[in-house]
Amino acid sequence: MIKRSATFLLTFALLSGFYLNTYSARASTDQEMTSLVSTNQFVSTKSTSALAKIPGYSNPLITQKFGADPSAMVYNGRVYVYMSSDAFMYKNGNVSDNDYSNIKSITCISSDDMVNWTDHGEIQVAGSNGAAKWASNSWAPAVAHKTINGKEKFFLYFANNGGGIGVLTSDTPIGPWTDPLGKPIITPSTPGVSGVVWLFDPAVLVDDDGTGYLYFGGGIPGGSSPSQSQIANPKTGRVIKLDSDMIHTTGNASVIDSPFMFEDSGIHKYNGKYYYSYCSNFSGTHPTGTPPQGEIAYMVSDNPMGPFTYKGTFLKNPGTYFGVGGNNHHSVFQFKNQWYVTYHAQTLGKAMGITKGYRSPHINKLEYDGSGLIKTVQADMQGVSQVANLNPYKRNEAETIGWNGGISTEKSKAPGSMVNSTNLDVTSINNGDWLAVSKADFGNGTKSFKANIASTVGGAIEIHLDSLDGQLIGTLNVSPTGGEQQWKEMQCSVNSISGVHNIFFKFTGSSSGNLFNIDYWQFIS
Repeated sequence: MIKRSATFLLTFALLSGFYLNTYSARASTDQEMTSLVSTNQFVSTKSTSALAKIPGYSNPLITQKFGADPSAMVYNGRVYVYMSSDAFMYKNGNVSDNDYSNIKSITCISSDDMVNWTDHGEIQVAGSNGAAKWASNSWAPAVAHKTINGKEKFFLYFANNGGGIGVLTSDTPIGPWTDPLGKPIITPSTPGVSGVVWLFDPAVLVDDDGTGYLYFGGGIPGGSSPSQSQIANPKTGRVIKLDSDMIHTTGNASVIDSPFMFEDSGIHKYNGKYYYSYCSNFSGTHPTGTPPQGEIAYMVSDNPMGPFTYKGTFLKNPGTYFGVGGNNHHSVFQFKNQWYVTYHAQTLGKAMGITKGYRSPHINKLEYDGSGLIKTVQADMQGVSQVANLNPYKRNEAETIGWNGGISTEKSKAPGSMVNSTNLDVTSINNGDWLAVSKADFGNGTKSFKANIASTVGGAIEIHLDSLDGQLIGTLNVSPTGGEQQWKEMQCSVNSISGVHNIFFKFTGSSSGNLFNIDYWQFIS
């Protein structure tokens, strides 16, 4: 297993350099901003210093941190996206290539509108600080929910690098998470996994009858010199049925003979058919009619256990769309009667001038033709349309972000709104930094604004409409609270505003350090 993991890390380190191309995607002039997002009525005509995700666009989903291998779960009117927690690695003080060895947590974000995403922070999974202390890594998560004995339960499957798959459970989609087994659910001794090079990249399906299925696997047999036959038909994909408790398996894993299989199992059901998808490998010759290198291919079956029939590809390598490639990883889901695919690309890293394998989540629409074949996805930075307006009159977590410049998020000691023990706040707020939310519906008018804030030095929050230099409707003066986790609600009056607007919060202050932290905000009508 150790040798396998080392080989895996080396392969992926090489892929991190695939299609390298560095440039800044920062919208830095009035002309650039206007030309990039001229179709959005709420866009600023002034530079915002936004990196990668500029106002008016919805990709990448977040820019205050990285996130890779995104997997989507729809629950209770929200989309939850779970990701490998990419973060900069350093060598001699410089950012080094991402070799994924430090990934021990899973990042979770969610949205009910597809543009404003709430950062729920990192789930501590592997290692001494994690729920699964036996694991050394937590890669490529997949999450499902199921009602068991009348109670909704959540299941997070993750890869312990290339050597096995673990599972955590929770009573909510954001935790807290526990390890019910104290060991992997999939190991080299699991019946039917012989021949799988990498036991990783899980995908999970809970079928209409409540039965669960786990999909996983990858790699090319043959070591460092695989034959063309092994490259073309690795036979390293697997599916296994889950017990009713979703934390044990039953029976043998079945082989999925996916052409040119490399990694990244995906599964979804459409019109009664089961769609298994995966990333094709980068080796050998790929003849016409087979998946090109590094694309998302798919197969279809009438049975969740297969056999599956190859149909084609629907998502090209990120390098095709964004000028910087690498490995490809995806998840297909349906939300509010529209199908989507989430995937990752090095777009934030590219905007920072650092394309060393650090990836960010994206979403674009996915469509089918009349015969059930998946059309080629048009991946881009514009992303998807907002599907619901934001309600400014309820508690809005400050870490619910459409766009931002300069801020970051951190674990907060203030109680959370969904789970008391799980909450983040917005921090690293310096003079001139900002954050914004998209399309808030003010209805017939506002009277005041309040926010829960912690601060040692104080400052101010300017509230602008529609753009960073838009109409100023109010200013909240922030006084020190006695500490950066000493919380106090503060309030100010605002102009009476109606209709739908983007809200830009611009932060000002005389200190050169962190001005204050924000837990949540709310308008009052």
